[in-house]
Amino acid sequence: MALKIDCQLRGLDFREVGQHARLMEDMGFDAAWTFEAGQDAFTPLTLAAAATEKIHLGTNIAVAFGRSPFSMAQTAWDMQKLSRGRMHLGVGTQVRAHIERRFSMPFDRPAARITDYIRCMKAIFDTFQNDTKPDYRGEFYQFTLMNPFFNPGPVDNPDLPVYLAGVNPRMCRAAGEVADGFHAHPIHTVGYLKDVVKPAIDEGAKTRGKSVDDLEVQTMVLIASGDTQAEIDKAVEDVRFQISFYGSTPNYRPVLEHMGYGDLGKELSQMMRSGQMKEMPKKIPDAIVEQVAVIGKLSEVGKVVRERYEGVLDRVAYYYPIPADQPVEKWKAFTDEVKRAA
Repeated sequence: MALKIDCQLRGLDFREVGQHARLMEDMGFDAAWTFEAGQDAFTPLTLAAAATEKIHLGTNIAVAFGRSPFSMAQTAWDMQKLSRGRMHLGVGTQVRAHIERRFSMPFDRPAARITDYIRCMKAIFDTFQNDTKPDYRGEFYQFTLMNPFFNPGPVDNPDLPVYLAGVNPRMCRAAGEVADGFHAHPIHTVGYLKDVVKPAIDEGAKTRGKSVDDLEVQTMVLIASGDTQAEIDKAVEDVRFQISFYGSTPNYRPVLEHMGYGDLGKELSQMMRSGQMKEMPKKIPDAIVEQVAVIGKLSEVGKVVRERYEGVLDRVAYYYPIPADQPVEKWKAFTDEVKRAA
């Protein structure tokens, strides 16, 4: 199957979301994803679903441990009904500090907890669709009570795929055990995907008689693009900043270690603690940028994205938001090139 190409739907005035989502649809993107930061992940998708017909919609990610399994399932089910089957539910654990100190929720044993969380959600989906008696009793979560007043009932497209986001092998394995898809982190290399991510997903999938090929694996791609060399150079520096920012977090250190830059992650963490964010990008060598990012004019990078990821992933997404004033034809040419069969 041809590689799918997605985009991000973020940083918009809510009154502009519908129009922007239609633009992404016209540009040929297969899906538009939101993530949970300054805005709730689902609110923009509600507006996008009502305004579009074809483009798929998803969260990449909604913070699982900030909500109960029932709360997450109910919102996702509403989205699946509104979008007429175009919803993809991507969830992630976030990190301990944010879950405990921002959400005031428990974080112990995150991989085991998220596995239980997704199983519980799927049991809830089953009750919504088939009126199955609630009888899920997991290590962390339970779902044993329901009455018709709280049951939204069946939808025409009940197969709502659940994705899990992660970086380290344990979380990749958890995705294989329970999820329908996996969101690889934007800070990655093809080597890391092949050597670490996909084998760990496969290991988990085998516990339920499946393989990594039964899951849809997706990632955001940092593309440093522009119409002039000056614009490309500026985009490369933006990418360098993103790599330094993510690289300062211990959770993403395994990728740097895989590239042979294990000590760099520790140095970036120390610089972040010392408030040296402006100096951090200078620590990222070109060799890392070239492995993580795709660099060039927009008319050129579609082919590079396809050649880099075809056969490795099922879908990729353009990391940066696309301004509303961009020509549809230019981006349609880009998406067509990414999706062109080899």
